Amino acid sequence: MRLAFMGTPAFAVPALEALVAAGHDVRAVYTQPPRPANRGQLTRSAVHERAEALGLEVRTPARLRAADVVDGFAALDADAAVVAAYGLILPPALLAAPRLGCLNIHASLLPRWRGAAPIQRALLAGDGETGITIMQMDEGLDTGPMLLRRAVPIGCSETAGALTGRLAALGAEMIVEALAHLPELLPEPQPAEGATVAPKIDKAEARIDWHCDAAFLARLVRAMAPAPGAWFCHAGQRVKLLAARAEGKDHRPAGAGAAATPGTLVEGGRVACAEGLLQLETVQPAGGRAMPVADWLRGRGPRPGERLG
Repeated sequence: MRLAFMGTPAFAVPALEALVAAGHDVRAVYTQPPRPANRGQLTRSAVHERAEALGLEVRTPARLRAADVVDGFAALDADAAVVAAYGLILPPALLAAPRLGCLNIHASLLPRWRGAAPIQRALLAGDGETGITIMQMDEGLDTGPMLLRRAVPIGCSETAGALTGRLAALGAEMIVEALAHLPELLPEPQPAEGATVAPKIDKAEARIDWHCDAAFLARLVRAMAPAPGAWFCHAGQRVKLLAARAEGKDHRPAGAGAAATPGTLVEGGRVACAEGLLQLETVQPAGGRAMPVADWLRGRGPRPGERLG
């Protein structure tokens, strides 16, 4: 097929590679413009880098409603557009341009977790499974009819980074399958029940609030790994928490009769929470390297009884 591809982060790269490998004619790749990073230096998206390496035309419009962008998209004469975590909303003129419409690779079992951060929201909520939905796009937020839907279990210690990699590979496999069998697939409307929204992760959400329960904080650490990274404060500096696990409900340090205040470090690198203990496993002090919590505590880390911010 003649295709337009629209995607930005690393999640979308396997799908682009799979479409090219399957012999589709990817006429243009749309991705978000380079962004300032690393002391202001412009950084191109993962899709931009891979598309250029594959010898594909790359387009980086900041807006999609401009007449020249709409005309340029229509001029591709695409049979279909494939969208994977693009990050921009497609206006009606673009949705209507491809002969067979626009197909989205969405990283959830729709209608659960419509929106920008379905993987992180599934982890934060403690979902036992998630998956990939290939859907026909309409003007709503991930509300279009479904063509393929496949579930995968979420590992009990799986991070957002690891789960993203697994779902990216599954999405690549499924979009090739969907295009190969498109005339045979019957679009299924999304059920009205069970719809939830997955808003973009705000960096403020990554700060650890010790007044939450330990089970939630363990999920938070996994959902924020590798980026932006869950964090807390010690000695006025941020410390990233890269791995942790929840333990039982007893907050008491050795020899103490009462439950410790949330945020208090107790023996063995455990921190008291509103309910349960959070066992710190891997930390990264500001300006330092990632290390086991035992190494941090032997060095400049806190001592039992200290409060973490």
